[in-house]
Amino acid sequence: MLIGIVGKPSVGKSTFFKASTLAEVEIASYPFTTIKPNRAVGYVKIKDPAKDFGKTSNPRNGFVLGDYRFVAVELLDVAGLVPGAHEGKGLGNQFLNDLSQADVLIHVVDISGSTNEKGEAVKPLSYDPCNDLKFLEKELDMWILQMVKKGWDKFIKQNSSADLELHKAMAKQLSSLRLTEDDAELILKNFDKNVKSWDEIVLFHFAKEVRKKTKPIIIAANKIDVKGAEANLENIKREFPDYTIVPCSADSELALREASKRGLISYIPGDNNFIINKGLNDLQLNALNTIKENVLNKFGTAGVQDVLNVAVFELLKYLAIFPGGVNKLEDSQGRVLPDCFLMKKGSTALDFAYKLHTDFGKNFIRAINVRRKLTVGKDYELNNLDILEIIANR
Repeated sequence: MLIGIVGKPSVGKSTFFKASTLAEVEIASYPFTTIKPNRAVGYVKIKDPAKDFGKTSNPRNGFVLGDYRFVAVELLDVAGLVPGAHEGKGLGNQFLNDLSQADVLIHVVDISGSTNEKGEAVKPLSYDPCNDLKFLEKELDMWILQMVKKGWDKFIKQNSSADLELHKAMAKQLSSLRLTEDDAELILKNFDKNVKSWDEIVLFHFAKEVRKKTKPIIIAANKIDVKGAEANLENIKREFPDYTIVPCSADSELALREASKRGLISYIPGDNNFIINKGLNDLQLNALNTIKENVLNKFGTAGVQDVLNVAVFELLKYLAIFPGGVNKLEDSQGRVLPDCFLMKKGSTALDFAYKLHTDFGKNFIRAINVRRKLTVGKDYELNNLDILEIIANR
């Protein structure tokens, strides 16, 4: 799974990325700090299922803090986008092409309105962040339209109105966007199957539907702690009711995670509080108190962890599934539930068997729901935090 972090320059994308991953990236208040995309591992937060058995899991990838387990996902921070990127402005198609393999996009927006459309600093609240949502949609739609139109004449010659496999051809045509045959079939239900009749307007609407299906977007309303930003948050919610919009302060989250890493505080990402572990100087104490008062107390969390969790578990509808034995949760090295797999909602026990190993899928006999100690068949639909033991012929 790949999560793309997008937005215009200087809105806090790289800060959001570093707060999510603690990777070393350059952060500066001028446009195009990020030239080449940064990739690193971030984490989604779930309940540690081992706690239900009186144990603590030992992740092979990820970690455990308190009652929570953090599961690895890959994040991609790309160069800032400006209006006209599809025409080559700013870093143009370099930015857009970096996104082609992303499963979901986190659009980091400066909700305080203190950066204009080019990412240049302006007086707080003087710029309407609603404009950023509009231009990002347009740039993505125009980028995908260009991809649809590439080789279009050849495509329509090869796919007549009588072709019942049009969705397969369209999925192949747009495979770089990871458009699946099933998704293509759903989209095409609302379009004339005679592609020869498609004009520029129809092509654009098709591109927009492809974007919605292949690049779902969640809005990270960053810099929410700037005075007056809450009014912009309410405006953007009213104007874009179909978007999931999460208030956040990437600066605050980064400060908390850095302080925790240094042992100054105990902090679990996504929590609404922290514990001071050792003596801090007045500057550090004042900074932490400001975060607590202006961010955690007002909004419940700093928002960064919420954005990641909503992107994976609500927009993409993934489930966290664990392999384990009904009589033993440990692997051969004594690690408790070392592995966690993120599976799409609607996946079955057989899908999970194939995820573990092709041979498990081919030779599947049954599975056991470890929590319920219940035997289930190949069509059993997975639930979040399921622990399954797969029984297969050897």
